[in-house]
Amino acid sequence: NNLSSIASLCQGTGPEVGELLLNDSRVDLVSFTGSTAVGRRVQQVVGNRFGRSLLELGGNNAVVVTGNCDLEMALRSVLFAAVGTCGQRCTSLRRLLLHSSIHDEFLQKLKPSYEKVKIGNPAEDGTLVGPLHTKKQLEQYEDVIQRVKAQGGEIIYGGSKVDPSTLPEELRGGNFVLPTIVSIDANAEIVQEENFVPVMYVLKFDTLDEAIEINNSVDQGLSSALFSRDMRDVFRWIGPNGSDTGIINVNTSCSGAEIGGAFGGNKHTGGGRESGSDAWKQYMRRGTCTINFGNNLPLAQGIDFS
Repeated sequence: NNLSSIASLCQGTGPEVGELLLNDSRVDLVSFTGSTAVGRRVQQVVGNRFGRSLLELGGNNAVVVTGNCDLEMALRSVLFAAVGTCGQRCTSLRRLLLHSSIHDEFLQKLKPSYEKVKIGNPAEDGTLVGPLHTKKQLEQYEDVIQRVKAQGGEIIYGGSKVDPSTLPEELRGGNFVLPTIVSIDANAEIVQEENFVPVMYVLKFDTLDEAIEINNSVDQGLSSALFSRDMRDVFRWIGPNGSDTGIINVNTSCSGAEIGGAFGGNKHTGGGRESGSDAWKQYMRRGTCTINFGNNLPLAQGIDFS
C-alpha cells in the first residue's frame, strides 16, 4: 500500500526519546509499560495536552494458600511464579500468604525446591533462573536484602549472589543471585514496594478476610491468586469485596496464566489493559455518526423555519 513502514523502532533514553513522544500532539496515544513513577509522569504530560495514555505499571503480586487446597499444585505454582525469569516479570510473585495451619509444612517443602532450581544460561533447556538484567538490579537485590534484615526479616533461603565457582567459566561475570525466601511482617515498609528482583516475602494469616486485607493493602494492583478447594472462598476472592487486582486467578499461578486475557491492573498499576477484548478499543478513535438519507430535516422542539 506504498507505506514506508507499519511499525518503527526508535531507541534512546527517556529524556531523549520519551519526552518527545509525550509532548508531541501528533501522538494521540502513548502506551507505557514500566515503573509507577515514570507512569505518573506519562499520565501528567500526555493528559496536559488532552492526549490518551495506556499504563501498565508496577505489580506487588500475592498468592494466597489456604489450608484446604492442593498443596502440591500450590508449591509448583509458587516456585515458578517467584523464581521464573529471576523474578523479573511484572506478574512475578512478591508476597506469599500462607494459612497458619499449613505455614510450616509448606515452607519445609518449598525450601528444598528452591535448592534444586537450576541457575545458569536461560537459553539452555532445564534452566529456570538466569541473571538479573543489569548491574543496577544486582545492587537493588543487595539493597533489598539489607533492608529486609534491618526491618526484622529472616532469610529462610538465599540472600546472596551465586558463588561464581559453581557456574561455567563463561557465566562467572554475570549478575547471578540466589532466589530468596524471606519471613517478615506484612506491615514492613519493604513489603509495600515492588522490587524487580527474586525476593519473596512469606506472610502468615488465619482467615480469608485477613488474607484479602493483606493482599489489597499495597498501592499496586496487578495480579493475584488464591489456592482453595472451597467454592465459598473462590467466590469471596473473585467478588466485589475480594482481591482488588486486575488479574485475579484461582488454583493457578499469578504469573503466566494471563495470555489472551485483558492484561493490566488497578490502583498504582495504572488501570490500562493490554491484550484481550479490551485492548483494541484503546487504539481506536471513537466517533458517533448520524446520516440522513431522506429529503427532509426533522427538527426538535417543534421548530419550523417555513
